Amino acid sequence: MPGDLRARAWAAAATVCDPEIPVLSIADLGVLRDIRVDGTIVEVEITPTYSGCPAMRMIQIEIEAALHQAGIEGRVVTTLSPAWTTDWMTAEGRRKLREYGIAPPPPASTRRALFGQSIIACPRCASTNTEQLAEFGSTSCKALWRCRACREPFDLFKCH
Repeated sequence: MPGDLRARAWAAAATVCDPEIPVLSIADLGVLRDIRVDGTIVEVEITPTYSGCPAMRMIQIEIEAALHQAGIEGRVVTTLSPAWTTDWMTAEGRRKLREYGIAPPPPASTRRALFGQSIIACPRCASTNTEQLAEFGSTSCKALWRCRACREPFDLFKCH
């Protein structure tokens, strides 16, 4: 059954974690976009968080391995359009980021986000008395922030 195979392939691919943020699956991030089935061949479509993301090759290899382990023949294709947005992240993914100590991005579609005026809550104490220290944090998809209330630094997953 094609629907069965698609569901099995989605379940297998969704187990793959982001190598830079291992608490997030590619499904949590919204990087896992679609699964197409043609007979017994599966095509997994992924969209990188940004076009130069160094983790995408590892993600592709991990998806191929997950499909193989599930007994599924498939391939991975990367699609750049439409461009990935943090709005594709799941609520579960945002929760996992916060619990991991990384501030999840505000919705990219808000007016404040358009003008760089987002209010960022500290993932440790929830204070909104925060400030950006550097445009780049531990990876290029994160910025370094600090909470003025608890004085702790934290990464913010940047909007794209």
